[in-house]
Amino acid sequence: MAAAASYSIQPTSRIVNQPQPKSALNSRSLSFASQFQTFSLKHLDWGISFYLKSFELTILKYRCVQLHPQKASALVRAEMSSEVDVSLSPRVNSVKLSKTVAITDQATALVQAGVPVIRLAAGEPDFNTPIPIAEAGINAIREGFTRGKWNILHARSDFGEQWCKTEYSSSSSCSVDEVIIPALFWVSYPEMARLAGANPVILPTSISENFLLDPKVLESSLTEKSRLLILCSPSNPTGSVYPRKLLEQIAEIVAKHPRLLVMSDEIYEHIIYAPATHTCFASLPGMWDRTLTVNGFSKAFAMSGWRLGYLAGPKNFVSACGKIQSQSTSGASSISQKAAVAALGLGYAGGEAVADMVKAFRERRDVLVKSFGELDGVKISEPQGAFYLFLDFSSYYGSEVDGFSVINGSEALCRYLLDKAQGALVPGDAFGDDTCIRISYAESLSTLQEAVERIKSALVALKPAVAV
Repeated sequence: MAAAASYSIQPTSRIVNQPQPKSALNSRSLSFASQFQTFSLKHLDWGISFYLKSFELTILKYRCVQLHPQKASALVRAEMSSEVDVSLSPRVNSVKLSKTVAITDQATALVQAGVPVIRLAAGEPDFNTPIPIAEAGINAIREGFTRGKWNILHARSDFGEQWCKTEYSSSSSCSVDEVIIPALFWVSYPEMARLAGANPVILPTSISENFLLDPKVLESSLTEKSRLLILCSPSNPTGSVYPRKLLEQIAEIVAKHPRLLVMSDEIYEHIIYAPATHTCFASLPGMWDRTLTVNGFSKAFAMSGWRLGYLAGPKNFVSACGKIQSQSTSGASSISQKAAVAALGLGYAGGEAVADMVKAFRERRDVLVKSFGELDGVKISEPQGAFYLFLDFSSYYGSEVDGFSVINGSEALCRYLLDKAQGALVPGDAFGDDTCIRISYAESLSTLQEAVERIKSALVALKPAVAV
């Protein structure tokens, strides 16, 4: 879903054919040292000093109004000399920082410093929230819906006649043994599993199969410890859409394992390109009672800043999540809930407002697929939904560039493109595949076309090192 935590995969007892990504950079940059220049940004409450080497950041945080690197260093030394125990729990230490959030913030900081970076890292629509939704939020404030926990938002799910309360809640709140995660995955899934005390088990997929999970691989990987399978269709980061027949095969395997639940992330269900169609996993035979459907308003309705999602599933699991939420956030924003009611009132799949956005996304996808298809050595799995391209650039690995050493993976390639093309992209190792990089096309067509030309120019110096 829309919020996140770098999701490099740590070794566990059961990681299947999964490369180990490098450490990730953090994001919330206020004082920032990079290969471009050093600068400071004003902030009302917090200052953070960043020391960047490649995508490695050391983070030091202080309470202040504005902080410069020299003052930060002095405060660092002062604070570290105290006798307070500042150690963190092993579970917290096991969690990695989000590369998508970090790179997005890095790119934003560079832009604010005057570097003309094109930002193609964020999974965030570039459209404004549709006017009827925004007006509903404004009216909610004016009408006094601004107090405490407010539970008016109810939504009828697309897959049946039952109703479910839709509040933002942690979809990995249950304690599990192993969480089965097909690569490619949203960066937060493994970290959610670790925070819940579980081991993420990563299952391989391939670009030749559009990064879709092979049912045989799933069946051979399940054990008595398997508690949760996570599916995402349409997929972040690939845009792949699971056809109904494949989901039915997966459901047949799931049905053989009484302990196994399924978390179906369907946040991109309305951003889909015909002839592809969306199938809700809970609608499949025998899956209603064991599926937790995760969805929200950030993507299709361009409401990423409203921070509202929902979990639909069997009452006992939803109640358990509600219990945990009651001790943390208490509930979702009342103003956002009012806006979400208006979003649901736009009609099926968001009506004309969402259809116009999807049309624009499809046009951008077509332009990018054609443009990158002209590059030697680049492999493409054409996305059927969402707004991402996940491109295999591994044929360029092994190239040596003056002043830049060897391009030895997706992270090195993204560093190179940030430097030479001033384009911010996300390394594929953050999503479970170091051969690829992710490009978000949630930007205007003219911006995307400029980014393509920059990337092509930068790649001229990198002759494909591997025959394809």
